[in-house]
Amino acid sequence: MTAPPLFRHPNAVQIKVTLDGIEPAIWRRLVVPMGFHLGHLHLVVQAAFNWWNYHPHEFRIGGLSYGAHEQVGEPEFDDDRRFFDEAEVRLRDFDHWSGRRFLYLYDFGDGWRHTVELEKPLVLDPAPLQASCLDGARARPPEDVGGPPGYEAFLEVMADRRHPEHAETRRWCGGHFDPEWFDLDLVGKDVRRALKPNVRRRLHQPRPRRATPIP
Repeated sequence: MTAPPLFRHPNAVQIKVTLDGIEPAIWRRLVVPMGFHLGHLHLVVQAAFNWWNYHPHEFRIGGLSYGAHEQVGEPEFDDDRRFFDEAEVRLRDFDHWSGRRFLYLYDFGDGWRHTVELEKPLVLDPAPLQASCLDGARARPPEDVGGPPGYEAFLEVMADRRHPEHAETRRWCGGHFDPEWFDLDLVGKDVRRALKPNVRRRLHQPRPRRATPIP
């Protein structure tokens, strides 16, 4: 006999990830299996925003830093942070849920900071084996654009066809960029595939589909 949801242990958690320092907000709402560790969550966030996953990353939780295996160990310099293994912390290890927040940093040069909020635990039937995306808003900035200040400058150049750097910047970002773009179906597919090995990232934002002419 299956226990009713009220008496079953949560097997997933609803998470909202917001990219800091940009208005209007760029965010994704995700459902992640409770058994995922922080390394898995890193890949899910990368997929949700379509970051390319070629820069270092870090979780900052309760004053401690967690990262990939190669980051773990004693710091080389006194001012460096000590990293703990992200694979040793699973989402089910958190002692409380609603409103719990921590930071996820990606690309220490550009300094992209994401606020990760654990919104609520979930009891799903069947228990999920993959992460999923429920909702979101707006496109994430291009890789290597220079953090929030660089992104602001990028948008100004893209909006001004007479700007001397407009043509070159347009080519650099793939010929098209819409800051309001968000496609739930496409992002959802990326998130479901987040843990697959050798997953391919889109290098540029998809171009808008042309409207079918009315006969």
